[in-house]
Amino acid sequence: MNGIEFEVTGRKGLFTCPEFKVGGEKCTLQIPTYEALKGITKSIYWKPTITWVIDAVRVMNPIRMESTGIILPKMKSNKNDIAIYTYLKDCRYQVKAHFIFNKNRPEYKNDWNETKHQEIAERMIAKGGRQDIFLGTRECQGYVKPCKFGEGKGFYDDFSELPFGLMYHGMTYPDEAYSKETRRCVTMRMWQPIMRNGIIEFAKPKDCILTKRICDMQPKKFELKEEH
Repeated sequence: MNGIEFEVTGRKGLFTCPEFKVGGEKCTLQIPTYEALKGITKSIYWKPTITWVIDAVRVMNPIRMESTGIILPKMKSNKNDIAIYTYLKDCRYQVKAHFIFNKNRPEYKNDWNETKHQEIAERMIAKGGRQDIFLGTRECQGYVKPCKFGEGKGFYDDFSELPFGLMYHGMTYPDEAYSKETRRCVTMRMWQPIMRNGIIEFAKPKDCILTKRICDMQPKKFELKEEH
C-alpha cells in the first residue's frame, strides 16, 4: 500500500561519501548510495510525517565512468585551479521504495494517512517530482518517471553476484533516529552491497554493519499550523 516504483535517468552521476566532498578532486562510487536514492525520493515527495525507506535499486545500463576537468576558484586568491571529477556516464536505475510514519514526530500523528501519502507520491512521480532531481550532486540533473520494477532488459540481468566491498550507506539524522545511540546526533552508516543479476537490495539503516558518530545535533523543529 505504501510502496512506490520509479525510474531515474541522467546523463551523469556523482555518488560519493560526504567525507570526500570537502574539495579538490572527486571520484564517484560505482553504484548509487542509499542516501542519494533517498534524497531523490524525498525530492519526488516528502513531509515530516513520513520517512522513506529504499528497498532496492536495479542497475539498467553498464557502469561506465568519464573524467572531466573542473575549474575551481582558489581560496584567498583571484586565480583559478583545475580539478578532475570522475562521473558515472549514462545513468539509468529502477528504484523500489516505501514509506513509514516517523514515530520521532508524534505531533504529526493526525497526518498518518497511508492512502493520502501514497496517492500524492504516485502523482508526483508522474509529474517528474515536486523538486529538482539530482544524481548525487547538483550538476548531475536527473529525471524520474513511473515504472514497474523488474520490467525491461537490464545490462546486468545475467551477471549473477557482483560485490562492491565496504561502501557508504547513508546518514542517520536525529529526527529519524532508530535507537538510543542515534538520538541527538548525526551517525554515518557503512555496509557491503552485493548486486545480484543487476539488483541491489539495501540493508535497513539499523542493520548496517558499521556506524560512526559524526557530531551532536538536535532534531529540526517545524511550525505546526492549525487547520480551520
